[in-house]
Amino acid sequence: MSRGRSTDMDNYNKYPPGISLIRRIRGRDWSITTYRYAVLLVTFIAYTAYHASRKPSSIVKSVLDPDPSGNSVGFRPWPAGDIFIKRESAIVNTSSVEQFEFRKHMGWPPFNGKDGTSKLGGIDLAFLGCYAIGMYGAGHLGDKLDLRIFLTTGMVCSGFFVGLFGMGYFWDIHAFWFFLLMQMLAGLFQATGWPSVVAVIGNWFGKRKRGLIMGVWNAHTSIGNITGSLLAASVLQYGWGWSFILPGGFIILSGIMVFLFLAAYPEDVGFPIPNGDVAADEESQMSKERLLVNRENSANRTSIGLLQACLIPGVIPFALCLFFAKLVAYTFLYWLPFYLSQTAIEGQYMSVKSAGNLSTLFDVGGIIGGILAGYISDKLRARATTAASFMYAAIPAILLYRKYGSISKVSNVVLMMIAGLLVNGPYALITTAVSADLGTHSSLRGDSRALATVTAIIDGTGSVGAAIGPLLTGFLSSKGWDQVFYMLIAGAFAAGVLLTHLVINEIREKFPKHLSSEQNNSAGLASQPLLSDPCSP
Repeated sequence: MSRGRSTDMDNYNKYPPGISLIRRIRGRDWSITTYRYAVLLVTFIAYTAYHASRKPSSIVKSVLDPDPSGNSVGFRPWPAGDIFIKRESAIVNTSSVEQFEFRKHMGWPPFNGKDGTSKLGGIDLAFLGCYAIGMYGAGHLGDKLDLRIFLTTGMVCSGFFVGLFGMGYFWDIHAFWFFLLMQMLAGLFQATGWPSVVAVIGNWFGKRKRGLIMGVWNAHTSIGNITGSLLAASVLQYGWGWSFILPGGFIILSGIMVFLFLAAYPEDVGFPIPNGDVAADEESQMSKERLLVNRENSANRTSIGLLQACLIPGVIPFALCLFFAKLVAYTFLYWLPFYLSQTAIEGQYMSVKSAGNLSTLFDVGGIIGGILAGYISDKLRARATTAASFMYAAIPAILLYRKYGSISKVSNVVLMMIAGLLVNGPYALITTAVSADLGTHSSLRGDSRALATVTAIIDGTGSVGAAIGPLLTGFLSSKGWDQVFYMLIAGAFAAGVLLTHLVINEIREKFPKHLSSEQNNSAGLASQPLLSDPCSP
């Protein structure tokens, strides 16, 4: 009897503290639908905070290493600021010596020297490099440890180091190694986020509508970028250090919310693991009573190694595809504002402020693309075909944007959003629904944790491309922007080609089924139960 009470107490302790308090107040538990909504909301806010905490460095660059033209002063990103603003008159014709003196007195050492731009680029590369490296280890740890605790620790530590970077302003620190180290440590802890949140979503949702659900949910990336810009810019006038401390505080508070309210595993709160289609609330609630004594299963399942995860069919092709997809996407992310400021639109050049405002519309297109790619892949039940089609369609979109984007403001906005839709669509699909599908692959036999590990392998490989793309752009842009766009087209083409084998397999799976269903149509109608689900596994 005492053993049974002990088991019940252990099971109860698996509830997050905030949910336990709510259960006590309500006197009853949530339904599985309520839990799913809560998981979507908590993980959405969590990764919005992750992306928001990455934006301060791009906002304060103009303060650390100011542009002598003065175009970067008073930056307020869209939607708070205007989209199009003409280039302000400034000291653009001064000598290099005068420009250096301007930087020296207006910027922040060590970033306001002649090599200030390269140092700012160096800390960005260090962040992305550590993020990519940390992704592989973080994914494996995420499958071994409790995802709620692991995610909370990563968010709090990440916010701590982001805030420390900003404290360099108040402590009057001018040593480059300090800022480099803070970015490296922040990058390592940022790697805990993506594998963890994708694994949690994969734990709670079956495959039937996973693409659409994750497509909508993945909007947190773009919303986080815009939120981070607004937070950092809103306090920039009080000192650039606050632009890091505020987003850092935001992710720490979000980490505390994760600790209190995130139920990382359905079985921890007494629900079955969804396989295929989502069960009805009534059936799940009935099965909950039978699962209460087995809730320890979430802790007993074993994780798999990186090599085993790589051997899951589809992991390597999608990882290599994402390498080139993120190379293209992150080149736009880091260089689009600069490209816009250097390109005449209707014969006029934009200010840095205006270019930054306008470039956020690429993210708006990306939100639509993520939702559309997820919906189409659900309907077709063909993730690889959908991703490859989007990447091939991105090639003419990129060409059209380069050739006709400068004709008018309207054409620039429309073509930019189309490019964002087609570039970010497969990027969002692969990092969410595809990673979750492969992490619950049938070859795992249901007794191994692989969601976070698979997500880490795929997104970690993609993050290497995300670091290389902007680096190559810095070199190629000096030879002309056409060279950069050729690189983007080659990257999009390579991403599509790498999925060719998987696309062929998906087509082969569909046509035989279609033919056999036509041949056996009458027999099937006679023998099939009326309430059977043709989509169930």
